[in-house]
Amino acid sequence: MAVAEICRKGGFSDATFYKWRAKFGGMEVSDARRLRELEAENAKLKSLLAEAHLDMHALKSVLGVKRQPHRSSGKPSAS
Repeated sequence: MAVAEICRKGGFSDATFYKWRAKFGGMEVSDARRLRELEAENAKLKSLLAEAHLDMHALKSVLGVKRQPHRSSGKPSAS
């Protein structure tokens, strides 16, 4: 069966087919399922991290905490 025919029956483009083949080609079904689970978990963790950073920024704004200047050396300053 030709790729164009498979894509037409599935309702997706040839480009999508080749993108999926590059990503999932050679994987077992269980591997592809695990990859999707890991990608979903990663997205959730990124979202949680972004929310935590927003919360920290909001708290610092309310408390008036200023950001420490970045020091390139690991030595304490002589203040």
